[in-house]
Amino acid sequence: MFSKKVVVSTLLAALIGVSGAVNAQIKLVKTTDGSEITFPEKAFAGTDAEKEFLATGKNIYVGDAEAVKMGKKRYNLWSCTQCHGPTAKGQVGPGLTGPKYNYAKDQTNKGMFETIWAGTNGGMGGKGFGIMAADDGVTVDELLKIIAFVRSNGKITGNE
Repeated sequence: MFSKKVVVSTLLAALIGVSGAVNAQIKLVKTTDGSEITFPEKAFAGTDAEKEFLATGKNIYVGDAEAVKMGKKRYNLWSCTQCHGPTAKGQVGPGLTGPKYNYAKDQTNKGMFETIWAGTNGGMGGKGFGIMAADDGVTVDELLKIIAFVRSNGKITGNE
């Protein structure tokens, strides 16, 4: 048990250290006001997908069938279907699959991440961990999988 805690703590510390350095490579900003997004420690799972995204803005889960499957589950769990429909093509809220977006930056995975993580001025609250409640919300890894699901329903990968 002790060794598992040490390993998890070490991995988390390494990821946080990398993400701090990585944020200099890509800057994630809120769609609402352009201020920089900061992450609580609990927002990270320590995956390669998180590291790649924070370094480059590329979502390596796009096109990964297992990640898309998990993303669909999370999309449904967080009630995204209520506004954006079961395939993210729109319902009460706007479609998320393109080619037109309410926020042009959502054409990229970085932009879509920023919009979902911190919310919009148009009525959608932020879904990122620590945004809705101090101990709740989607993690970075979960959001990348949700975005992979959204991208699976359109022609734009967001990694272009």
